[in-house]
Amino acid sequence: MSDAAGKFKAAVEAQDMAAAVALLSEDVVFRSPIVHADYVGRDAVAPILHGVATVFEDFRYVAEFSSGDGHVLMFAAKVGDRLLQGVDIIEADGDEITDLTVMVRPYSAATALRERMAALLAG
Repeated sequence: MSDAAGKFKAAVEAQDMAAAVALLSEDVVFRSPIVHADYVGRDAVAPILHGVATVFEDFRYVAEFSSGDGHVLMFAAKVGDRLLQGVDIIEADGDEITDLTVMVRPYSAATALRERMAALLAG
């Protein structure tokens, strides 16, 4: 696992979102099936990371996979009464994360996540 991915995992597990955000490159790209457009830039992605830290309950990484192309951290969590599975797909350049894609399932949990995140980010 790259140093950046390992540090990201450790920061998220410690619920230290400031440390996780610090690992993002200035022009990081965040992708998710829950939003229609990519978020670009550390300042745009930071509120999302801070938000999921409050929305996810019982968050834990359950597996990790690595190759020369990137790293995948599989996680489980709850959103309200919905069990959620997902992956963080991380691409890094040295110590900085340049691309972060988050995929989640099932649809009902993704919908609950979208609704809670939208309310949180709106205000």
